[in-house]
Amino acid sequence: MPPVRHTAGFTLVELLITIGIVSILAAVAVPAYSLYIQRARVVPALDALSALGTRMEQRFQDAGRYTCPVASSTAGDFRIDCRTSPDGQSFDARATGNSVVRGFVYTINGQGVRTTLAHPQGLPGQPCWSIRGRTCDT
Repeated sequence: MPPVRHTAGFTLVELLITIGIVSILAAVAVPAYSLYIQRARVVPALDALSALGTRMEQRFQDAGRYTCPVASSTAGDFRIDCRTSPDGQSFDARATGNSVVRGFVYTINGQGVRTTLAHPQGLPGQPCWSIRGRTCDT
């Protein structure tokens, strides 16, 4: 009777099965993580627009007209632009995404209306500010 040989390690089939399982998990996890990172980078822009809206309302209460503190600023990966009407009775502030968040555009105006103007995954059928997928995030 020949002696039994004990080998250590993995067979090629076991290795290929493991690589296949890891590849499937990565194919699911990487896009989900990318969307998570994008959503996390939107928060500073929404916070900046809310703060700007509050400052604009305070200025309107003090002076009787809207005046932008600066014409343009940044918040994270977003550029924040502010414009007022010639008579100072309305304003529009816009956050436009750059780099990783390119394609995201949010606005707020003097009536307090918050809108998503552009989103890489499309816009829902109703007006809202923060979007998760194609639905409003409330």
